[in-house]
Formats: sequence, structure tokens, C-alpha cells
Amino acid sequence: MNAVEIEEAVSALAEKPFDPAGFPFAFLEAFGNKETTIKRLRSGASNASDIDGGVLQRNNIHLAACKPGAVGATLTALRESQRTISGKAKFILATDGATLEAEDLGSGEIIASDYRDIAEHFGFFLPLAGISTVKEIKNNPIDVKATGRLNKLYVELLKDNTDWSAADRRHDMNHFMARLIFCFFAEDTGIFQPAKIFTKTVTQMSDSQAGNTHEVVSTLFRAMNTKGADRANANTPRWADAFPYVNGGLFSGSAEVPRFSRIARSYLLRVGDLNWREINPDIFGSMIQAVADDEERGALGLHYTSVPNILKVLNPLFLDDLRSQMEAAGDNARTLLNLRKRMSKIRVFDPACGSGNFLVIAYKQMRAIEAEINRRRGEEGRKTEIPLTNFRGIELRDFPAEIARLALIIAEYQCDVLYRGQQEALAEFLPLDAMNWITCGNALRLDWLSVCRPYGSGVKFAADDLFHTPLDQAQIDFENEGGETYICGNPPYKGSQSQDVAQKNDLEAVFAKTKVNWKGLDYVAGWFAKAAEYCTHTNASFAFVSTNSICQGRSVPSLWPYIMRSKLEIAFAHTSFKWANLASKNAGVIVVVVGLSSRNNSVKRLFVTDESGMIETRLVKYINAYLVAAPEIYVEVETENLSGLDVMAFGNMPIDGGYLSFTRGEIDAAKIDAVFQARFMKKIYGAAEYIRGQSRYCLWINDRDVDLACSEPAIQQRLDQVRRFREESKRPATQELSDAPHRFGWISQTGEEIVTIIPRILSERREYIPAGHEPAGTLTTDQAYALYNAPLWNMALISSRLHLVWIATVCGKLKTDLRYSNTLGWNTFPVPKLTDQNKADLTHCAENILLAREAHFPATIADLYDPEDMPDDLRRAHEENDEVLERIYIGRRFRNDTERLEKLFDLYTRMTATPSPTIKKGRKAA
Repeated sequence: MNAVEIEEAVSALAEKPFDPAGFPFAFLEAFGNKETTIKRLRSGASNASDIDGGVLQRNNIHLAACKPGAVGATLTALRESQRTISGKAKFILATDGATLEAEDLGSGEIIASDYRDIAEHFGFFLPLAGISTVKEIKNNPIDVKATGRLNKLYVELLKDNTDWSAADRRHDMNHFMARLIFCFFAEDTGIFQPAKIFTKTVTQMSDSQAGNTHEVVSTLFRAMNTKGADRANANTPRWADAFPYVNGGLFSGSAEVPRFSRIARSYLLRVGDLNWREINPDIFGSMIQAVADDEERGALGLHYTSVPNILKVLNPLFLDDLRSQMEAAGDNARTLLNLRKRMSKIRVFDPACGSGNFLVIAYKQMRAIEAEINRRRGEEGRKTEIPLTNFRGIELRDFPAEIARLALIIAEYQCDVLYRGQQEALAEFLPLDAMNWITCGNALRLDWLSVCRPYGSGVKFAADDLFHTPLDQAQIDFENEGGETYICGNPPYKGSQSQDVAQKNDLEAVFAKTKVNWKGLDYVAGWFAKAAEYCTHTNASFAFVSTNSICQGRSVPSLWPYIMRSKLEIAFAHTSFKWANLASKNAGVIVVVVGLSSRNNSVKRLFVTDESGMIETRLVKYINAYLVAAPEIYVEVETENLSGLDVMAFGNMPIDGGYLSFTRGEIDAAKIDAVFQARFMKKIYGAAEYIRGQSRYCLWINDRDVDLACSEPAIQQRLDQVRRFREESKRPATQELSDAPHRFGWISQTGEEIVTIIPRILSERREYIPAGHEPAGTLTTDQAYALYNAPLWNMALISSRLHLVWIATVCGKLKTDLRYSNTLGWNTFPVPKLTDQNKADLTHCAENILLAREAHFPATIADLYDPEDMPDDLRRAHEENDEVLERIYIGRRFRNDTERLEKLFDLYTRMTATPSPTIKKGRKAA
């Protein structure tokens, strides 16, 4: 369940008659607990509560329904219960059906409310559904409520107006919803007088069976598009005359309204009953955008991006500088005036703006700074000099584009009320301007310089319609020449393997005139490239949220030399952190924030988020494209090992159709003689077999022994199958192998070596690379890499945290898993010169890791390296290995992965700057 669904379920629970016996289970069900879980709690099988009427769900909540007036005493009993402690409950809750009290045992936060108002506090309990509590949602649930109610209305209207769901009518439907949202906001904030006039008028003038509801709403829309002087000629009914002329194109064009069923009318009135005065445009807009999208409606409410996450982009991009300039100015009137003028010319441009949350937050933050400037100058209540038209956006879909414009209008009004007062805000709010400053179109196809020109504040093409003129109009002009432009946002990521044909074509269009190998890049790379191009023409900086894959692996040498080709440098960055949404049990995507500007920042800011969510700010001289405090350098494939380590080979490729390999069961079923098994069959591992502990065998026959091997009928049969498979292949190279069906298509070993095995694909969940050490005679497939007859201390290197973070950074990922590479990861891994004692110590560490694994036989590697169930002795062995290795590097343990990478890049830079005669030089930026 998501936050919207949970709010609806809690609201429905509060409206039902209170059932003391059933309440605990109904409450848990509202937060997404499965029927089987509820059944086990009801039966007592998993309910460990020691409180009368109580239910204890381990690791979650201890709650109880109690007798009237006993809520406080019951909550105390829950708090003091030993079962609450042993059950590791995060929350306690008591209610008698009249009042309700609850406590977050971690933070100590307490709520107390009427039982009927429990839905007002649903955000307090979101952690019960696996959703990290978001302050804005917890303190102000109106946005979630409005999203859910509007979604129900939207779905119900389409049910009875199927023609409105067609492609040619979808914009009309979306525009209708934007009009409703404005009316609900206006009637609760004094824009429409008296309060609730829109909802009351619909209630009074439409019949209860909804037969004329569409006519009433349409009449109101026409009135709001008609000036007062023209209403007599327009035959506006008297009951609609109370509504002001809105203009701005919001109510221009067709006033047609979809027909309402009785249920749809009820939903409309329920939406109107909400208090829209408290609506947060930055929250609401980003949540409501899914309402109009069939594919996204199933994820309703998941689009919300918290203000702190947005500020991770906006603060270091430009807001921190504005605040520091204001603090430096103190009460100097002239300096403050200059700063205010500077702010009036700043343009904020989001070329993937969605419903405008980045733009709304930027606007609200700038208005707060301007208000403080005005206060210090003794000019409180002064009209703002920051025009909405300086907040530009591009959005592919028309409904979010409309919501973005509407959200900015609402934000402007709310800021005017806050900093100038309700009377002044109302006096200047209507009629709305008719300027179109959010462009609907494909950002990777539009010319950004025409959408957000580097000068001016006005709109060249205004017409008379804010909302309904051609939304793809892109020719926008300004008048405030000399201002700064800050590009920001959270563009769509889309990995190379998940892009559709249209998205591939978009990237091709962006990189067509470059030498960039774009086919393996994430879709977000197009925004980085367009922003970098924009910055070559004007005084601009940009910062985007992106999946961390854009700063890892082959994407870095492919994309970043092009991005950094001119005057740009990375001025700040947030290393990997979780960009969580409001989905239940959703861990969120791992992202980075990268900010670039002209090369004039002597100090860069690197923000590092630790496991607890705390952010360390580091001032550094450089930030490279891997988001490491190191000079600009790109790690590329090396054919020989830079550190002189053993050769890591690609495993053997059978190219056999699977006929050379056997399971243990197949060997027994074929009744192959034991002598033949011992001589011609060997154990073979790919990554899957090794990780899962699966036994697999293969035929391994020397050329001189073919005739002897074929005297065993089961072996002869398998070789005949291999020959036919190869002969029937469409690849000439495979056909050529048919003359030697006993031989693997590609052979990398003799079959007698001791093998150190490394899986090619590594789960991102594992904290270490689970390298293996197998006895002589073990074979590997091409699904793994291998060291043959290498000293055991090599395994200690591969199994270290140092090596894992290097692989994750320079090799990158396949979907969400890490992709190992011998030439890109192993051959480039920087290792200091090891002494004999170092090697002996590391050998001992590797032995301890192997012994710890052996102690848990028959547990598989998958079992042992599950981060949640990793045995203590195995974890200890790995930590001791890290301790020994990291002391070799710096004489102590590294504090975090950021410090590990900085040291590794420092070593790599030195190694590639002075290569040995036999080692190829690393690639550095020009």
C-alpha cells in the first residue's frame, strides 16, 4: 500500500462504529498487513500481548482497545509492558473509541486525538507500513487526502464519460481537473467569497441525483471567464454572479463539463469539504500528477519528493550563496538592495519539471530571503520583485505541466499572504496573468535557449491564455539581461536496457553530432548533455538528481569527457543516498546529486551520507566524475595489471548447447562407469553454481584420449549431440568447432590448476565479493572470472571492502547488480607494493574466511553472504581482513567508502602517470 491508500483505509476505519475486539486487527489491516498475518494474530499464534484486549505485532506495534476513560492508564501499561520491550515494538496505541493516544517509542513523540480524527494523524504511523515518516506528510495530511479524493472523482467521472478518456479528449479532462483544484483552493483562501462558496453552490443548485451537476459547474466556469461588465449580455444567472472574473486562460475556451453520477457528485462534495487553505503546492502537485496517467495511477502518491531532498539540489546550487550574501550584508541597505535586484533577475529552469515541485520550492525559498531583505531595509509588506515567469520548466505530459503552472500560482498567493497580508494578496491576485511559462514538450528535442533565454523576464508569446494555448509553444523572451540561470531537477533515469525506441531516438538526437558512445548510457545522460551545452552559451550552472550509475562504470569515460569539455567543473555533489518515495516497503532508488558550474570555484563541496542518514560536508579541491575528491581522470580498460598482480582470466566457454555438462543425477542416470567419470569428468562452476552451491560436472577430454572416451556409449552420445548443435549453428565460427565436439569452444585453463573463482555479476546487497578457492582440477565457465594457481593472498584482496567499492565505482552495474570486469576492475585496482610479510598476513586472512565458511557447511555462499543473516564469525573474518589490508594502505582503518575511494584514486593517478614500460598508461582528461 502507498500513503494515499493508507489514509483512505484509516479514514474508512474512523467512520465505522467502534468495535473494541476488532479494532486492533482493522487498524493493522489499514496499514497493509496481509490477511494471513491478521489471521495469525487473531488466533493468538503470533500475538504475544500481555495486556487485556491487546495485540502485539513484533518489531512493529503494541496496541489495545480499552474501557471508556482508561486510555491513559492503558497507554502506561503498554509502555511498561515487558512484552513491549522484548517484542521490540516501535509504537504503542490505546483507544476507547472516544479518544486515542499513541507514542513513538523511538522518538518519544506522543499524539492524542478524538477517535474520529485518527485519519488526521495517519502520517504518524506510516513507519508501520514500512514508509519512512515524512515530516510534511505527518504534520499536514491534507495533500494525501486531496490526492486520494481527486483520484476517486477522476476514475468515477471516466467510468460514466468514456469519450473523455480518449486521446483526443484527455487534455479536456485534465484541464477540467485543474479548474476544480483552483476553485477548491480559491474558496478556502479568501479568493472566492464567502468561504466554501463553490462547494455550497454546487450542493444547492444541483439535484441530489446529479442530473444537472455538470450544467451547474459549467455555468460557474463560464462566469469565471466573463468580465463583470459583460455578464448581463452573457445571461449569467444571479447565483453565479458572486464568482469573480479569473482570466489567465484557466476558464477560457470550452466550458464543457463531464456528466456526474450520484457517486461522482458525492466525491466532488467530499473534496470540497477538505481545508484547501493548508495545501502545500510542492507536495500536492507532485502527488496529484499520477491521477491523470493510467500507467502511474497504480503508484498514486509515490511521486512526492521531500523538501529536504529537493534542497540537496537547490541549496548548494544557488540558495546557500544568496543566504551567505545576505548575512554578509548585515543591515547595509545598499548591499541588501543590490542583492534584491540580483534575485529579481535569477532564472530557475527545470527541464523535466513534472508538476513543478523543484520550481515551487525554489520560488518559496527565494521569497523567504527577499522578505528578510525587506525586513532589514524597513520595507516589510513590499511587493515582490521576483516574477513567476523567471521559473521556467519543460514537461512532456500536459496535465503535470498544467499542475506546475497552477502550483506556482498557488505558491505566489500563499507567499503574498505570508509576507504582505491577506488584503494585499487578494487585491492583486485576480485577474490572473495569461503568460505561459511552463512548456509542454520533449525536453531532449526542444532548444533550451528558446525556452529559457539568457535574458529578460517577460513572455514574448502570451496570447490571452495561461492554460489552454498551445502547450508546446517554446519561444519565450525576457527583459532582464545579465541575470543568472540555474538549471535543476530530477529527470527520468531509464537505464539503457529499459529504454523504448522513442527514448533511444531521443538520445541519438542529443549525441548525433558528438563522438559519445551513447547507446549504453542512461536516459538521464541526455539532460546532462543538454545542460552542458546550454552552459556554453550563457552564465549558467546546473544540478540534477540522477541514479548513481551515471557516475560509475563505463558511463564515466563515455559521457563525462564530453560534459567537462569546456568551462565546466563539478562544484558540488552528494554521493549515493536513497531517494525514497511513499511506497510501502520501498527502499527507494540509489541516487546522486551532481552540480556543475564554470571553472571558478576554488573550493568544492562533497556531501557524504552515512548509513544513519547523517550528512558530512567536506570542502575539497577537486571532485571528479566518479564523485571522488580527486583530479579529473577516467579509468578505462587495461590489458595488463597495473599493480603486477596475477592474471585474471575469462572462464571457459563450452559452446555446446549444454551437452558437455551433467548434473549428478544425469551422471547416475546415464550409468557412466566410475573409471570414466574419474578420468573424463570434472567439477565446473559458473557464477550461479558457485553462489547457490549447485554441483555440476562436464566432460573434459584431451585430444589423445578421444577414442578411449568414446568407448563409453553415454559419452559418445553426448559428443554426437554437441557435433549436431555446432553444425546447425548459423555462426560460421561455431560450425568450425564441430570437428572437435569433445573440446570446449574457448579454453582458458589446462584443468589441473587451483582456482580462485570470481562471479561476473554480484548482488548489490552483499557487503563483500564472495570469491572462492577451489582445488586442482576444478573448471570455470564464462559466467565467472578466475585466477589459476594464484597465491591465496589474492583472494584476500578480492574479498576486501576496498575492492568492492572500486568495482562498484569503475565497473558499474547490470540493472541493479554489480558487474565485475577483469580488465576494467582487477587490472586497474591500485595495490601498494606488498612485502613478504604483507602477503603472509593476507594469506592468513583468506584462510580464516575459508575456515569460517567451512564451519557453516552445507550453507551456500548465497546463505552466508546474505547481509541480514551473515554469520558473526564470517563477518569477523572479513573485518579482520579489511583491518590488515587497510593498514597496508594507510596504517589504519578507513573511516568510510569515500575515504577508501580517495586513496584508491590517488594511487591510480600516480600509477598511470608513471607507468612501467610494459604497462599501458591510464586515460586522463585533456
